[in-house]
Amino acid sequence: MAAEVVTVENKTEENIVCYAPTMITTNGIWQGENPLDYSLPLFILQLTLVVVLTRILVFILKPFRQPRVIAEILGGVILGPSVLGRSKKFADIIFPLRSVMVLETMANIGLLYFLFLVGVEMDIAVIRRTGKKAIPIALAGMVVPFLIGVSFSFMLHKSSQDTKQGTFILFLGVALSVTAFPVLARILAELKLINTEIGRIAMSAALINDILAWVLLAFAIAFSENQNMALASVWVLLSSAAFVVFCVIIVRPLVGWMIRRTPEGEAISEFSICLILTGVMICGFITDAIGIHSIFGAFIFGLVIPNGPLGVTLIERLEDFVSGLLLPLFFAISGLKTEINAIDGVGTWAILALVIVLACAGKIAGTVLVTLYYRIPLYEGITLGLLMNAKGLIEMIVINVGKDQKVLDDKSFAIMVMVAVLMTAIIIPIVTLIYKPARKFVPYKRRTVQSTKPDSEFRVLVCIHTPRNVPTIINLLEASCPTKKSPIGIYVLHLVELTGRSSAMLIVHNTRKSGRPALNRTQAQSDHIINAFENFEQHVGCVSVQPLTAISPYSTMHEDICSVAEDKRVALLIIPFHKQQTVDGGMEVTNPAFRTINQNVLANAPCSVGILVDRGLSGSTRLAANQVSHHVAVLFFGGPDDREALSYGLRIREHPGINLTVMRFLPGEAAIEATRSDSRKSNMNDPGVLTVVTDNDKEKQLDEDYVSEFRARTANDDSVVYIERIVNHGEETVAAIRTIDNSHDLFMVGRGQGTISPLTAGLTDWSECPELGAIGDLLASSDQATAVSVLVIQQYVGMGAGDQLLTPDSPGQQLHDHFNFSYMNPRTQIRGQQPQFHSQPC
Repeated sequence: MAAEVVTVENKTEENIVCYAPTMITTNGIWQGENPLDYSLPLFILQLTLVVVLTRILVFILKPFRQPRVIAEILGGVILGPSVLGRSKKFADIIFPLRSVMVLETMANIGLLYFLFLVGVEMDIAVIRRTGKKAIPIALAGMVVPFLIGVSFSFMLHKSSQDTKQGTFILFLGVALSVTAFPVLARILAELKLINTEIGRIAMSAALINDILAWVLLAFAIAFSENQNMALASVWVLLSSAAFVVFCVIIVRPLVGWMIRRTPEGEAISEFSICLILTGVMICGFITDAIGIHSIFGAFIFGLVIPNGPLGVTLIERLEDFVSGLLLPLFFAISGLKTEINAIDGVGTWAILALVIVLACAGKIAGTVLVTLYYRIPLYEGITLGLLMNAKGLIEMIVINVGKDQKVLDDKSFAIMVMVAVLMTAIIIPIVTLIYKPARKFVPYKRRTVQSTKPDSEFRVLVCIHTPRNVPTIINLLEASCPTKKSPIGIYVLHLVELTGRSSAMLIVHNTRKSGRPALNRTQAQSDHIINAFENFEQHVGCVSVQPLTAISPYSTMHEDICSVAEDKRVALLIIPFHKQQTVDGGMEVTNPAFRTINQNVLANAPCSVGILVDRGLSGSTRLAANQVSHHVAVLFFGGPDDREALSYGLRIREHPGINLTVMRFLPGEAAIEATRSDSRKSNMNDPGVLTVVTDNDKEKQLDEDYVSEFRARTANDDSVVYIERIVNHGEETVAAIRTIDNSHDLFMVGRGQGTISPLTAGLTDWSECPELGAIGDLLASSDQATAVSVLVIQQYVGMGAGDQLLTPDSPGQQLHDHFNFSYMNPRTQIRGQQPQFHSQPC
């Protein structure tokens, strides 16, 4: 039997609830029993309801780009007495008073393990490297809202409340001044600000803010004991300090010893994992017994676990279960305690509005003062202040502990819940409105391999999904012949999907020195990728490598890729094909979303694009420590894409270990006749086709000029073989390609988008991946007898005079520009042909 005390307007109601220890599981409906009278079936129903409602709200709020925490808090509020709980029948059946104890216990277990994971993921060493700006910004962003909280506490605190004014001030101040690090990270990723200076400062400041908030909350809980306050609080603080010291001096070395006992490369033993998970409970029990909340024990225990394989394993095993299933229970409990009806009267709503406006303004004001001191532009300071208003789990914990300790009454609690939801919800819309950084559209000329001068730096952006993509790309870049005269600048972009997991976000914040263990699997992958490229940089001269990370939903990842390509002024963007080779030599789809990314990149890239079908270049033999031996074939049909592939071949053949074969396909009599016949038919139907014919003639002339230039430059080069094949249709083309496919380990071919040629007639009828073009698709298909890597190249063509940027969807404009500049020097013509062929989105 237990007593449930409810306070309503200074009158205390007491509900006596009976718990029957035997009523755990039901004997079944056929015995005439109601499952909802028993605690386990009722708990299962409650948990299902909470998770389903949360997921529905996440889906509904997705178009509004709201963080998941908003959906979780709102889910709790909807289930609580504010919405569905207004129906007494619903409240009595689904959330009866007798079930609250079980629900709250499970919610706190979820919270315990979630905060343990937060501790495991948090790298305190990052704070030492955050730079000078982050610490003052974090402090200013806490002090001003804290003072506002103090002033409001006098308005909200009633003399009838048991708690002392000081404790109330501390709770309200902490609740208003915190910034939720995981929520902020998610918002920054959503707004694509993670890799910007403002994003890095915000992440660093939020991390510092988070840790300070935990310290303040520990003080708040210690002082919330009302009896024998002074003496008890001192003992609580001393015991807490002793516990932290014990964890650092005793527990951390023990865990380290346990990790060292695990042989390198082997999984952490089940026994070790069980021991750690039990340790979470023990630490929670100790801190609860001391007099601060059990979550502190779990959080401190998580902090002392060293980064490395153990941390990775714990996060992988626990995160989805804890944050997906148990954590929403905590928000549901918060919602069940939230009675929006308690905010009654215009005066109270006015206080709520005032709290939101002033707390928000306070954080912005505090942040702006510091940013102005550091000469950061005003609009960036305001944006930073807005971002620091992100609320989430930590604020909900603060106000829940306050409610449990009777520091906050129903009205104050409801006001604080509303403040958390509204302050976080307004961030993305307002930041989107005010923060519009001037895109640095500085025109640059070398957007293609063909237009890159032989004596200038060749800049390449390489996109990587997994470490599996790395070896072939490194071999390709090594074959691209970096020299002192023409070094290669490589930008390595690791593509990470933005999911609901907070662990994926920490990779961005990682500016760790090499050698520090990874925080999670995503970061471990990133480390492998970066290490491989840094190793390549050290062993091969004239190469510079800059690693970057793009964290984004797959649907908008192409924006990040194109933005980096633009900012870094690259000439070629290499991205992996969406299929990978299986053990038996076939091709399987790794992730269908990768294909969409590739299609979007092809449609929007500000430079030339190469899609790499990776079947390995590892079959090659190394001649020396820094030399490779490859047999590369370029298939030339004509058009801007093929000229780009040929120009890349021209660069590659300068490598002493490369043998280059160029096979040019020329139309036979039957193919020429078919073209003329099609042309006559089109001309009769559409007089305007004359322009296209003229354009095709110019294309042919450009092809001839470029091939002649290529042959002149390679005339005395024994490593280059030039072959011409006359073919009439697709079958003869395939037969010609098959004569050389066994002797080569890389094919380079133009995408040929938009060019209709009788030489590839019939090949597109059974095309699996039209984005590769007819020949690229043929070489990449699983039916291909030999396994050869393929690089399908699309030339960037959206340039006119002054290299102005043209959008891919304005063919008319591009065609007009093409005719305006068709009488310029050949190099300009080579860069500016046939943009309308690439204007169609894939």
